[in-house]
Amino acid sequence: MFRHAVSQFEQEVVTIHPGEYYATRDDTIISTVLGSCVAVGLYDESLAMGGLNHFMLPGEVGRDDLARNPNAKYGMYAMELLVNDLMKIGARKSALKAKVFGGASVLRMSGVSSARIPQSNIDFALEYLREEGIPISASDVGGREPRKIFFYARSGKVLLKRIAPSQESLVERDEERYFSSLRERKPEGPITLF
Repeated sequence: MFRHAVSQFEQEVVTIHPGEYYATRDDTIISTVLGSCVAVGLYDESLAMGGLNHFMLPGEVGRDDLARNPNAKYGMYAMELLVNDLMKIGARKSALKAKVFGGASVLRMSGVSSARIPQSNIDFALEYLREEGIPISASDVGGREPRKIFFYARSGKVLLKRIAPSQESLVERDEERYFSSLRERKPEGPITLF
């Protein structure tokens, strides 16, 4: 994650990458580039705060033992962290609304069920939001084109740009590198659910 100024915007821009999230009360734009990954933007419009995450693999909604699920630290973990951080800064869970983006079919890795990853991410995000009672006010998911999004944290407004075919290989390469690093990581210490 890094903060920077973009000449087209008055607000500060915070860019997040796969496996990251950001929640704020500030007048900030959160940006990310999505291929097969999914980003969920959550916002409490009445209190002018919001956040965005970016995950590559889903978790399992409703699973009793998330701590032992090898994917729990991805989609499920990203959603829980974002919701919890928003609540810590004053958001009301009952007032949250969601916007969901990504899940394009861009991965072409061999030996991996890469075709299922984008749809699994989309299904997970939609099911999680349904289970948590968070309404979806907008979404742009699936297809073959990567997306770049700018999420206005205070209002939930989103600017979306489809990435040109000439740039798709860069997104695919970044996602393959991130996916490989996930497989190589050793399991982390025990997790206590409370």
